[in-house]
Amino acid sequence: MEQALTALYGEDQVAAIITLKVDTKEADRIATAIAKFDVIQDVFLVTGDTDIIAKARFQNYRGLKDFVLNSLAPITGVKDTKTLMVVTTYKEGGAKKPTI
Repeated sequence: MEQALTALYGEDQVAAIITLKVDTKEADRIATAIAKFDVIQDVFLVTGDTDIIAKARFQNYRGLKDFVLNSLAPITGVKDTKTLMVVTTYKEGGAKKPTI
């Protein structure tokens, strides 16, 4: 899987939505810690199946992988993460994107 993603994205910039399940007593602290990373654009504390959603941009796939493994996973109180890589953006920041 990693080889396929590296081959697909190469050195292209990668956008990702990261969902986190956390210890609810630590949610504010964790969301604040995540918001401090430069690659993170937005952080939301939400209801439902997940506790925190973060939107991020990385220089490449390897940067994304390194961030999840070495920056997010070690945060105390993070129970689980799921990373959704953006394939196509149709609207961002209130502005529609040109279609392909």
